[in-house]
Amino acid sequence: MLLVIDAGNTNIKFALVDGGDIKRGWRIATDARRTADEYAVWLLQLLAIEGYGREDVDAVIIATVVPRATYNLTVLATKYFKVEPVIAGKPPADWGIALDVAEPHAVGADRAVNAIAAHSLHAGDLIVISFGTATTFDWVSASGAYKGGIIAPGINLSLDALVAAAAKLPRIAIEAPEDGSVIGRTTESQMLIGVYWGYVSMIEGLIARMKVEIGTPVKVVATGGLAPLFESHAHLFDAIEPDLTLRGLAVLHARAMGAAA
Repeated sequence: MLLVIDAGNTNIKFALVDGGDIKRGWRIATDARRTADEYAVWLLQLLAIEGYGREDVDAVIIATVVPRATYNLTVLATKYFKVEPVIAGKPPADWGIALDVAEPHAVGADRAVNAIAAHSLHAGDLIVISFGTATTFDWVSASGAYKGGIIAPGINLSLDALVAAAAKLPRIAIEAPEDGSVIGRTTESQMLIGVYWGYVSMIEGLIARMKVEIGTPVKVVATGGLAPLFESHAHLFDAIEPDLTLRGLAVLHARAMGAAA
């Protein structure tokens, strides 16, 4: 089976993929100092709990936006799974799509992989929204080219900044407000309204502006850990794909192995 590893700024996600299907998945907080041995102790136990062993993994692909994590994840693959990992974006796993932007080298691995996955799942022009440490909006053309997008602070990052800068504001959990009122009666409810409905308004506004600029019918695809937070607003997204990055890595690996053959 294929072990896909997506190293983001907040979490690193691991998943077992067999025949294109995600069998199991786990995540751990990103820490660039974590060693290959530490990853192995954690991951091998989780594999065993689910009835798998290291011998079930015969291929590994890694995508990361945290360069310092790449070395130890590579050692994890070579030392504990006895395979040389494929690194997303590098031969033989070149993106295989046009990065039609001013600085192609600066496009994050997660955004390129999401573009690959979204294009494999949906036809036509797409806006791919990924809710993570940052919230990104990406235009993927009908031909599968990455055409650029938007980077905004993630919702948790925005809340953290607010709490850190205002001494009397409490830390609150991000969740959908109980009703549609935008006038809060307590400090906590006012904060929740400001962060949540402010974010919904930002999403609505940026999608609308992107659609006008793209100028053709567009499907909106959402992904990332916080995407379900907004799924009750059916008008925002045409599809929610929770495992978009992991699926994109599986597609990229299959292409790389086909090219290598």
